[in-house]
Amino acid sequence: MSAHKKSEVKKITTHQLQEMKLRGEKIAMLTAYDYSMARIIDGAGIDVILVGDSASNVMAGNETTLPITLDQMIYHASSVVKAVARALVVVDIPFGHYQGSSGEALRSAIRIMKESGGHAVKLEGGSEIKDSVLRILSAGVPVMGHLGLTPQSIYKFGTYTVRAREEAEANKLLEDALLLQECGCFALVLEKIPAALAKKVTAALRIPVIGIGAGPDVDGQVLVMQDMLGITNQFKPRFLRRYADLYTTITDAVGNYVSDVKARAFPNADEKY
Repeated sequence: MSAHKKSEVKKITTHQLQEMKLRGEKIAMLTAYDYSMARIIDGAGIDVILVGDSASNVMAGNETTLPITLDQMIYHASSVVKAVARALVVVDIPFGHYQGSSGEALRSAIRIMKESGGHAVKLEGGSEIKDSVLRILSAGVPVMGHLGLTPQSIYKFGTYTVRAREEAEANKLLEDALLLQECGCFALVLEKIPAALAKKVTAALRIPVIGIGAGPDVDGQVLVMQDMLGITNQFKPRFLRRYADLYTTITDAVGNYVSDVKARAFPNADEKY
């Protein structure tokens, strides 16, 4: 896409997401980690692209999100940003790069913004990361919050089951959501919590709430692209809708290519110079 063509496209901003909530327009968000796929989903009209630390799972094959490094997140984010003409690009700050101190959190956020060209960062947690959120916001970097199931804390929880079923945890989640809004976060992700609680939180907040496994009464939805396209075929949570079966499509295509090469059917007379 030429630079001229790119400039004609109206960019999605944090302000526009706020306006979308006010007028009741749902926000569509997907993950992406590389140039080619980001270009496709941006062109298809996605509003927000999350360069998620889920890259640790779907791109690197790790069991959890914990191993991915800040350098690796910057690499993925810079690849995505080069492809994007319209979507707002949000980048996860990975585990261990904001929990230690607010100064470290700010340095991580600044590196992401300067080196990748991303538009915002996302952090997991509530009151326990308040200082980090405030410090990052003080530098003018937009912050998206993330509550509910927070995969960076998987070893604390010990399970990927639904969060905040109990009243105490539900009350803390609502308090944390209001706190993150008060701090200045522009949006919030709620992951794998009861739909009724997600509805309550969304109604209580002025900022947009994006759900994943949080029911229909939020301001938008996010899925991992490899999951919704059916590239990953073993991950089958209730909240996931597969919009394609690319695992089968790609397997069949590669199988046909192998067969053609073995049978000397590729390349044919029209495919040589």
